[in-house]
Amino acid sequence: MLVSLRIRNLALIEDLTWELGPGFNTLTGETGAGKSILIDALSLLLGERADKSLIRTGADACSVEAELTLADETRRKEIDAALAGIGAEPCEGSTLLLKRSVSASGANRQFANGSPVPLQGLKSIGDLLVDVHGPHDHQSLLATEKQTELLDAYGKLAPLRAACVSACAALREIEKERAALELTESEREQRLSLLQHQVGEIKSAHLQPGDDERIENDYRAASHSQYILEQAGVITALLGESENAALTQLAQVERALTAWQRMDNSIVEAESLNRQAIANLQELLATVQTRAEQVELDPAQLHQLEERLNLVQSLKRKYGGTIEAVLAFGDKAQAQLTALESSAELLATLSQREKAARDVLEKAATNLSRARHKIAGPLGEKISQELRDLGFSKAVFEVGLSPVAPGPTGSDHVEFIFAPNPGEAPRPLRAIASSGEMARVMLAVKTTLAEVDEIPILIFDEVDANVGGETAGQVGKKLRGLGRSHQVLCITHLPQVAAQGQSHFAVEKKIKQNRTLTELTRLDGTARQRELARMLGGQTDAALALARSLLTEGESNRS
Repeated sequence: MLVSLRIRNLALIEDLTWELGPGFNTLTGETGAGKSILIDALSLLLGERADKSLIRTGADACSVEAELTLADETRRKEIDAALAGIGAEPCEGSTLLLKRSVSASGANRQFANGSPVPLQGLKSIGDLLVDVHGPHDHQSLLATEKQTELLDAYGKLAPLRAACVSACAALREIEKERAALELTESEREQRLSLLQHQVGEIKSAHLQPGDDERIENDYRAASHSQYILEQAGVITALLGESENAALTQLAQVERALTAWQRMDNSIVEAESLNRQAIANLQELLATVQTRAEQVELDPAQLHQLEERLNLVQSLKRKYGGTIEAVLAFGDKAQAQLTALESSAELLATLSQREKAARDVLEKAATNLSRARHKIAGPLGEKISQELRDLGFSKAVFEVGLSPVAPGPTGSDHVEFIFAPNPGEAPRPLRAIASSGEMARVMLAVKTTLAEVDEIPILIFDEVDANVGGETAGQVGKKLRGLGRSHQVLCITHLPQVAAQGQSHFAVEKKIKQNRTLTELTRLDGTARQRELARMLGGQTDAALALARSLLTEGESNRS
């Protein structure tokens, strides 16, 4: 529920904090006092377009802040998921904080739980929380998708609908597989030729991981073989062939250590180290001589090595930056080639699977459609009865169902249609022109579907337009009943409606220091009686008595 709304420097409002109550809240006041400004402020938080002309004269910016409590755990998780999707912090406990500011320069800033969010993100949160019914355009029930959801929820058709979703997903996956294989003959031949070339080119290279580094090193060494042979000669001379070669000198060291050991056994370890040094240098000499022989290539061998290097580099440019990437590309191409070569068989199998999946979807959609047709009539009649209570004595409300191709929501196009007067053809709900009619239709629908409609906050503006007397009393009772499952806010000019509210607020326009201000007051007791009397025509004894009577009736209905 909406716990509080703080508005600063918006139109006639300088700084106003509105603390709402649960259930049914009513808002009254003289025409022009600023009731609609409060709705405009809330609409800003719902992501509606901002007009900088709303900024109070003399101020640089206006802002609206709201604190909401999400008592329903399922809705709280849904809101947290939406917040995560727009980069905002999750709710702390059950509290959601929203804020929006508009500056005179035209800059807008929006926040959810203190995190900056895009305007569309703010709107996505608002769509989950609030419906405004009346002259404002924030009405989820006008969308046929929402009407379909409500019909299914009313009939408890979730399992049948889930079967359609599952069957449709399975069919779409098979269709995707088939589309990947379904090529024209020329496209197939071109694709086969390309894959065969790619697979053959990679296989014929007989690549091994690390080949590129080894070949590049061998080519570089072979290209500088003369220099390497010179260095090998120097190393060979120093280690074993010159007069003072290292191995010759270490042999002398070995003889000296052997003689020493005859007199001093503690030198055994030194003798072992010398022998190890001799072995290491002999291994070093052998490695140098072997490698020198390898790089001493004839021109033909060098040319072959160059061609091998060019091949590896060409494959890397075509299929990946490393040998590993080239080999992975080859494996993938081979799998595609195998699939394409057997595509006729695969397509036949996929066609059978597709037909079976389509049959499953059509059966699921048929089951859902039958169930919808069973509940559409009773739902339409129930809403029609609610409308008759609200002053549409001859109104007809129907839930229209027309066939469409089976999909995740079944095979029905659902459309709420309405005929307010005898002799008129029913029209789609979205085509109703009168905001007063629309608000009362929405009230009737919301009352009927209250248990299955998940939008927790409902706002009605002009719901009492062109009604009075007994109908006005029925409007109040409907709103009061709706307040048992939702938080309801209603702007009203009718005392019969206002008297049914659990919380009553009055808007008044005042002049202070030569500036016009809109102020909001919560009314109780005598103050509420006086406000109802004003709405009835004045502060006469008769008006006050009638106001008390309406409040007494409202209290008895709320208990």
